[in-house]
Amino acid sequence: MPARRRTSGVTNSGWLPDLSAEAGPKYRAVAAAIAADIARGRLHHGDRLPPQRDLAARLGIDLTTVTKAYDLARQRGLIVARGRAGSFVSPQARDHAAASAAQTDIMMNSPPTPPEARLSEAMAAALGALARRGESARLHYQRPGGAAADRETGSALLARVGLASDAEQLVVTAGGQNALHAIASMLLRPGDRVACGLYIYPGFHALARRIGFTLVPLAEITPAALAAAHDAAPLRALYVVPTNDNPTAQTIAANDRAAIATWAENAGVRVIEDDAYGLLPEKPVPAITSFAPDIGWYIASTAKIVSPALRVAFVRAPTVVDAMALAACQHESAVMAPPVNAAMVSLWLADGSFDALVGAVRKESAWRQRLADTMLGDARHTAHPEGYHLWLPLAPGLAPEVLAAALALEGLSAVTSDRFAVAADAPKALRISLGGAIDRNSLARGLRTLDGHLRSPAAQALPVI
Repeated sequence: MPARRRTSGVTNSGWLPDLSAEAGPKYRAVAAAIAADIARGRLHHGDRLPPQRDLAARLGIDLTTVTKAYDLARQRGLIVARGRAGSFVSPQARDHAAASAAQTDIMMNSPPTPPEARLSEAMAAALGALARRGESARLHYQRPGGAAADRETGSALLARVGLASDAEQLVVTAGGQNALHAIASMLLRPGDRVACGLYIYPGFHALARRIGFTLVPLAEITPAALAAAHDAAPLRALYVVPTNDNPTAQTIAANDRAAIATWAENAGVRVIEDDAYGLLPEKPVPAITSFAPDIGWYIASTAKIVSPALRVAFVRAPTVVDAMALAACQHESAVMAPPVNAAMVSLWLADGSFDALVGAVRKESAWRQRLADTMLGDARHTAHPEGYHLWLPLAPGLAPEVLAAALALEGLSAVTSDRFAVAADAPKALRISLGGAIDRNSLARGLRTLDGHLRSPAAQALPVI
C-alpha cells in the first residue's frame, strides 16, 4: 500500500503568528510571520494554515486583513490555495522564506544572485582542480600575508586600477574588514584625526570607537576641504571608498583622485582606500593610490563583487616593509585568509572564471538599477549604474525607521542613515540594497512599496487595528 502523502502537518489550532514585534500594516505582518516561521522550521511544506476566518477571530483582526495577508504570502510563493481544502505551505516556501529572512535580518549590502549564476559550480570545479593538482599545502597554515601565488594574483588584479605592485607588497587578508582592522591598528593611535565623508561604512566607525581616533566628516572629499580640515588640526589619514561609496553611491572622478593624491602626498597624510566595489564596473577608475603609491593603503575585496562567502581581500601596502608589518598584524587577528578560497580566486583569475562571475554580478546589478530608475520615476536618489545599492535622501516628514520597516516586510533591505552618519545632525536618508537574496519579482514589489511611500506621506502613518 503506498505511503500516505502528508497534507496537514499543522492543525487549525496549531499555528498562531506572533505580531508583537512587527510594525506596519497587519496584513503585511501576518505574511512576514508566515515567512519567518517557514524559515525557522515551525511551518513545513504541506502544512495547512488555519482558515482565514478562524485566524482573524483568534488574532482579533478583520477577516479582510487575513485575506490580504494570505494573498500576499501566495504572491511571494510561500503558500498555495487549494479551494475549499484551504491554504497550504508551498514546496518552494523554504527557499523563498530563507531568502527573505537573510535579506531583512542581517541588512548587509550583498551582491545580487544573477539568474545565470554558477558560483556553486565554479567553486566545485575549482576544488576538483586543486585536488587533481595535489595542492595539499592549501589545507595547512599559510605564511603570514598569504601564499606567494596568491600575492602574485593580487598584484595582477590591482594592475586593473593602475596600481603597479611587487607581489611582496601584497597581503592576502580574510576580507576587507580584516584588512581595515590591521591597517588601522598599525597606522592610527588614540587622538589621531582621520578625514572621511559625512557617512561611512559602519565597520570603520567601529574601529574609530575601539582605537579612539577621531573621525573628521567632510561634506565633500576635495583637496580644498581636506586642506581646511588639516589647517584646523593636522590630519593623520583619509579614509575613502572611492567607487560607488557605501552608503552614498558617489564615485570620485579620475582627475579628482589625482588631485586628492597630490594634496595628501604634499601634506604627509596617509590614504586608506577601501575600494570594495572598484573592480565591479566594466571600466574601473584608477585608484587614488595609483597617483601616490608611497602613501596609500589600497584594499580590493571579493565580497562585494563575487560573494561574501569567499572572505578574501588583497591589500597593497606602500612598501615591502609595511606589508611585512601588516601581515604580522593581520595574523594576530585572523591568522590567515581562508587558504582554499584564496586558491579558488587565483585559479579563477587564471582560467577566466573570475571575470565571468564578476560580469554576471555586474549585468544583474545594472538590470536592477534600471528597474529602480523605472519604478521610482523622479524620486531623488543616487546610484552607480553598475552597482546594487542606492542612496535616498528623505524629505522632511518622512520617517526613516517607519519606511525601512515597511520595506523589510517586502524583503527589501533598507538601512537608516544614522547607522552610517559620522555627525548626529547629518541629513536623514536610506541606503537601499537591490542585491542579496531577494529575487527580481520581490524587488519590484519592494520598489513599488517604496514609491508609494515617497509619493504619499500619509502612508507613513502606522495603522492601529
